[in-house]
Order: sequence, then C-alpha cells, then structure tokens
Amino acid sequence: MSMFGAVDLSTLAPTTPARTSPAGSTPSPAAAGQEPAGSHAQGVPAPLIVDVDAASLRDVADVSTRVPVILILHTPRSQASTALAELLSRLAEEYQGRFELARVDIDAAPEVAQAFQVQSVPAIVALIGGQPVPVLQGTIEEPSLRELLERVLEVAAANGVTGRLDLGREAPAEPEESEVERQVREAMERGDYAAAEAVYDHAIAQSPGDGDLRAGRAQVRVLIRMEGKDPTELLAAADANPQDVDAALAGADASLAMGDIDACLGRALEAVRSHQGEERETARLRLLELFEVIGSTSPEVARARRHLASILY
Repeated sequence: MSMFGAVDLSTLAPTTPARTSPAGSTPSPAAAGQEPAGSHAQGVPAPLIVDVDAASLRDVADVSTRVPVILILHTPRSQASTALAELLSRLAEEYQGRFELARVDIDAAPEVAQAFQVQSVPAIVALIGGQPVPVLQGTIEEPSLRELLERVLEVAAANGVTGRLDLGREAPAEPEESEVERQVREAMERGDYAAAEAVYDHAIAQSPGDGDLRAGRAQVRVLIRMEGKDPTELLAAADANPQDVDAALAGADASLAMGDIDACLGRALEAVRSHQGEERETARLRLLELFEVIGSTSPEVARARRHLASILY
C-alpha cells in the first residue's frame, strides 16, 4: 500500500501551522530540541482513543500537529480488524498519551477510507503534522506492531511533533535543559541550522565520545542539506544519475525525509558499493552519519552495518 501524498490534510490543520521540514511537505529529521513551543509544558487536551468520521477528521488533524495520531481503518465485519483495533487500544493505554488512537469504521465512514485510498482493511495510517504517513495494511503480531509504533514516534519527533495527551495524570518532571541544548534549541527556533551545527561542533570537541551530541549534529546536517529541496525531485535526480555520488546521497536524505528508513539506507549502501576511491569514502562516511540520525540500536541500522561490512571486506 502506498498512500503517502494521496491526501493533503494540511487544509484541516489549525491556522497556526506546525513546524515542518525545510522541504515543507514531509516529515524530516530535526535536531535535538526542535519541538513546538509548549509541547511539554502542558498536555494536549484531546481524548486518548476517538472514533472518527469525515466530520471529525479535522479535529484529529489538529491534534496531529502536536501529538502523533495513529489512525486505524477497520470494519466490525472482520475479526482481524477487530483484533487489531483492540490491540491498538491496549497499546494506546500503555503508551500513556504519546499518541492518539483514531478509529475509523469504514462501513460508517467510507469516505474516509476513500480519502486515504485504502483498498482493504485493517489498515494503519499515521498523521504527523496534518500529513498522512502509511504504516501498515493487513495483520501484524504485537512485537512487530510495537516496532512500527516506535518508528512512527521517531518520525514524529524528527518533525517536531513531540507533545503528549493530557490524561489527567501527573506528568514526570522534565530533565533540566543543558547549556548545549538551550543554544541548539534557540538556533533551531531561529531557523539557523548552521549555528546549531556550530554549537554541536564545539560541544563534540569537548566531549568527542558523546553519542547524543554526534546524533544531534548529524540530524542538523540532514536539515541543512534538505533546506529548500523537494524530496521527490532529489529522488528523481538520484535515479537518473546513479553514478553521481552526490545525487545518490541526496536521494538517501530525501528517503529519510519521507520517513522511508529502508530506502534511505539502501540508497546509501548502494552508493558505497558502486563507487571507488574518494567517492566510496564519501559515501561510507555519509552512511555512518545516517546511522547516527536513525539510531544505532534500530534493527534497520543493524542490518545495514552487516551489509556495509560485506561490501567493504
């Protein structure tokens, strides 16, 4: 299933837009500290689980500018649909407001299924900043579903959507912001990515072994490279010029900006495999930087590291 870009929900978002990537259309990595003002200051007043139809879709899109929304399209006529909806309801309670679960009965609201171009159910779509991101069509076991939810939350956080629902419970105290985090946050709020990178450069010089600092800098560098670029144009250029290492790596950035981690790493790995000398080293270093952006503990990175080793050795 490919629903990305099939429906533009930006018209349903509130008049104050969510902070988006430089490309302006799809979720993209952001540096540490880039999040909507007040996202942690207070919970977002919205239900944890809500049943949605065409009339209430606007409210769900509004919530998605502050808290990720997991939208399941189901039918009570299908036991698989019912089971997945029940599993997601349980996980929504367990995640304690990190996402809102929106349930769409396609029998009662067929126009919503049509808007997302869903051909069969159950299907899961994430809404992040008012934009749809396809997650799943069909059934899935709970461990794999948990992995998918974590990936959605990572994409949401990369796009600055980091709020929590107000569940009427006392929220844990936020850790005190460090000086580096403050400087990076202020630079990101100004849109000065170069200044944010400089802050990270200085901090890494003092603490070269700090993986969080290196990951933050890597995220900022992706933002710098993607600023003002159209991901679809970068992907087309990469496919048209496979021998151009810069175009290939730009295609990897574009895939990451569109939330496709496997495609991102696959393009970067192919750039390493298909080039030699300085170009191969450029591609290898970029791939290592992408590992930092995605997270060294992710299964995609673990597989890519093994693949990289087989290419190099």
